[in-house]
Amino acid sequence: MAGTKTNAGNFFEDFKYGQVIHHATPRTVTDGDVALYTALYGSRFAVQSADTFAKALGYPRAPLDDMLTFHVVFGKTTPDISLNAIANLGYADCRFLKAVYPGDTLSSTSEVIGLKENSNGETGTVYVRSTGRNQHDEIVLEYCRWVMVRKRSKGSPAPEAVVPKLPERVDPQDLGRAVPPLDVSKYDFALSGSPHRWEDYEAGEKIDHIDGMTLEEAEHQTATRLYQNTAKVHFNQHTESKGRFGKRIVYGGVVISLVRALSYNGLGNAFHLAAINGGRHVAPTFAGDTIYAWSEVLEKAEIPDRKDIGALRVRLVGVKNQDCASLPLKTPTGEYAEGVVLDLDTWLVLPRRV
Repeated sequence: MAGTKTNAGNFFEDFKYGQVIHHATPRTVTDGDVALYTALYGSRFAVQSADTFAKALGYPRAPLDDMLTFHVVFGKTTPDISLNAIANLGYADCRFLKAVYPGDTLSSTSEVIGLKENSNGETGTVYVRSTGRNQHDEIVLEYCRWVMVRKRSKGSPAPEAVVPKLPERVDPQDLGRAVPPLDVSKYDFALSGSPHRWEDYEAGEKIDHIDGMTLEEAEHQTATRLYQNTAKVHFNQHTESKGRFGKRIVYGGVVISLVRALSYNGLGNAFHLAAINGGRHVAPTFAGDTIYAWSEVLEKAEIPDRKDIGALRVRLVGVKNQDCASLPLKTPTGEYAEGVVLDLDTWLVLPRRV
């Protein structure tokens, strides 16, 4: 008799509006995780790279890269939310609320805030708000996402459709909570690799980050395993060879981390990703693709009661297999241009002049 102790994951019919899910497994992040993350993406932001640099400003030590925090919290949610997913579709209202350091233990919970069956009757979109906490039960990260999930049976009845209303952007007054008061007079712009402060950027400015990075099969799978993300579409070639693409797709978070790392060339002092206002994985990415990036400054904002840091609302665009000299985004008819794989609306924090 076959055992029933294994977990086949949740299908669309298994989710209920208002459901709260406590995800396994808590994860203590270490210096080893930080080193491997750097090896995978090559991020060079000084605050996250050097204890000496971070301590001079007022941090107890170098914090984790914000996207590493995001991935660990996100990874906890995948066995319950994404195991039977076809694609992660987008993000909104993502706020980084407390710095995370090596030695901290992260855990995740999610609330189902929306459900909508797709017209094909074979899949549905699940909307969740996920929360990451540290060992002191302090919230370090909160975000919303929506994901397309397979149904167990095409004929099963659909739940009543509920599509949540999500904010267009995170309010600037909610930014910077993960940044301690900084002595920016100690910010060494030679060591950071860029002379440009918050005041040096203007709304409407566009930046080609120039560099490209090719994704390898082993790299994207290693990255996804680092976060204990178990979504089948990233790992199982046996099943994905029979799917719509015929091969594994790259976890969208890998593309976000690559674009964020590439943005250093032009945004070298944007050391903190404070929020993700919204985002779309426009098209899938596969092993062998080369990722380029460009940015547009959408808005500048002061952060209440902070004279040490300011915020830039920056659109980060990821493009595959073509450089970004032409700043590709939309066609004249409003569709995404060929090659665009990521469209991410963020708030970034930079030091201000003293």
